[in-house]
Amino acid sequence: MAEELPVLIVGGGPVGLTAAAELARRDIPVRLVDKASEPSPLTKALMVWPRTLEVLRLLGGGEHIETYGLPIDAFRYYSENKQICRIGFGPRTRPSVITQPDVETLLRKSLADAGGTTEWATTLTGLRQDGDGVEVTLAGPDGREELARFSYVLGTDGATSTVRKQIGLEFQGSTYENVFILADSSIEGDLQRDAVHYYCSSRGVMVLVPLYNGRFRVFTAGPPGMRPEDLTPAVLQDFLDKRGPGGLRLYDIDWLTTFSIHARHAEKFHVGRVFLAGDSAHVHSPAGGQGLNTGVTDAHNLAWKLALVHRGHAGRGLLDSYGVERASVASAVVKQAEAQTKAWLLKKRWQIAARDVSAGLAERLGLFDRYYAPWLAGLTNHYPAGAAVAGPVDKRTRPSSVLSGHLLPDEPVRYEGTVSALRSVMPIDRYTLLVSRTEDTPELRALLASHRDLLTLRVLHADGSLTEDFTPPPPGPGKLWRPKPFTALVRPDHYVAAVGVSTVRAHLSAITT
Repeated sequence: MAEELPVLIVGGGPVGLTAAAELARRDIPVRLVDKASEPSPLTKALMVWPRTLEVLRLLGGGEHIETYGLPIDAFRYYSENKQICRIGFGPRTRPSVITQPDVETLLRKSLADAGGTTEWATTLTGLRQDGDGVEVTLAGPDGREELARFSYVLGTDGATSTVRKQIGLEFQGSTYENVFILADSSIEGDLQRDAVHYYCSSRGVMVLVPLYNGRFRVFTAGPPGMRPEDLTPAVLQDFLDKRGPGGLRLYDIDWLTTFSIHARHAEKFHVGRVFLAGDSAHVHSPAGGQGLNTGVTDAHNLAWKLALVHRGHAGRGLLDSYGVERASVASAVVKQAEAQTKAWLLKKRWQIAARDVSAGLAERLGLFDRYYAPWLAGLTNHYPAGAAVAGPVDKRTRPSSVLSGHLLPDEPVRYEGTVSALRSVMPIDRYTLLVSRTEDTPELRALLASHRDLLTLRVLHADGSLTEDFTPPPPGPGKLWRPKPFTALVRPDHYVAAVGVSTVRAHLSAITT
């Protein structure tokens, strides 16, 4: 049954904006509120990985990414100023540095293009849900309270989430003893600008990240108990002199701040009709630059499911997959970030020696290229079998293979006369029955006929052309994707839900119940 009430999103940062834009462009009524009076100018998160870039481009942000993004070719790791390894990025794994305000600008435009906006200076002060909806109290800019009902509520309001507290979920985990330091600064000296530099030494860690405007993000660790008033430009320069490569001078410093690093997660990601995403559900060290990316892809995962359920095209059981799928991703991110942060802060000589040898060996064996870089890029995350994936799920990554629970390979195909990456031309508002080099059959036609509101057909022909029916197109040139025959059900987020006609039929029956 279709829902009539709108969806409420609490928190207007990148995660809330992604969810709002994704819902609005699927014609789902949505309200987005934020307690701040205006967007924050602070650069905050800035590493955007390929899977997130893909999501942003699908939201119309391609030109914005080209203008404000700085592609990063490598992570360089040093121990006592000697490079121990280099993690290089190719076309498919290369991230871009895009500051959080620039990401938010892109997303606000996408939301505005779909007819939405952010309601600033609006605070959620109460929440109560029942089987038919969620009743909330909102305090507006003038302090007046409004009582309103919504079909669902999504909390994207950060680590201190009011929504999470309203539904009584604990935020489990721990806090690192060290105080950490962030600054954005111009740097005088010779420093490669298309790489992120990680300097580890007995005197502490120093990370330097280039920004598109010629400046650098400076990240380092201060002593336990360090107070914000203890941090001055001179103190930061001293840290750089002792921990960096030498010969660098900071000037025109802004946003000089201290903060604590937490590794925490909510015990579950939704209760009834209320959901959590991004920092409301999980926080971790910035090591690896995964924070904004995990939050944006949380929102992307949930939005299409909410849209189908809201329109009555899928059963509410589909929503149960959100917490299971995203908790598995968040858990891996937290573990990776924690391991890398601890590796930065090692003190004992034998531990440092073991770290340096292991990192160098991993580079020589190609392990970073085969496993770590694709994982950082967000391309190898896979979802377990459940309400939105028909098992079994192969946990191994096999390039160019169509595997249940994995992203559809982004191979080149010819669609409407143009060679494009496959995922970029797949529908985003419904499931796709993707058939490779298979003749039209009554069984396939019956599937399409019985799920008209949910399903679209795409056929991949023997020459690598993709069409919307079984009629083969004229042959064309180019080296295109020509996999073995398969029939797959592809989700609106372009993950594979099921493989094989009988499995697809059973899965479609399950999600529409």
